Amino acid sequence: MSKDSVKLVANNKKAFHDYFIEEKYETGISLAGTEVKSIRMGHCSIKEAFVRIEKGEVFIYGMHVNPYEKGNIFNKDPLRPRKLLMHKKEINKLVGKIAEQGYTIVPLQVYFKGSLVKVEIALAKGKKLYDKRADIAKKDQRREAQRDFKIRNLG
Repeated sequence: MSKDSVKLVANNKKAFHDYFIEEKYETGISLAGTEVKSIRMGHCSIKEAFVRIEKGEVFIYGMHVNPYEKGNIFNKDPLRPRKLLMHKKEINKLVGKIAEQGYTIVPLQVYFKGSLVKVEIALAKGKKLYDKRADIAKKDQRREAQRDFKIRNLG
């Protein structure tokens, strides 16, 4: 496997539905050995996860990593908060943005980059109900147009 090969483990599709994604950041994550083995097997979920900045450090909460079945006593709590690794400058930039109204940080995906586990997080702004409806309508129109195109080309 080459150094820059990317293997997706978990992604958060709901984030794109609930938020406008402004900026994306790639972060490292501090994990125990058994957690890495479990993630390598694909046992990871970020559906309910959220990111918080405390005392100049970034933490991800609600990220579920199933205990590694061969890990016995070394297994950690599956829902424990985990530290995300970012440069101080990036963290300060995020803190400034979050101070603005309506901004939050959401995890988008967990993946392997070479042998390292990475978490992609994004600075996001919450969507209102009417924004979500507009997105759904756009998606329906696109699907309808593709269906018409397919029928026209087959006939």
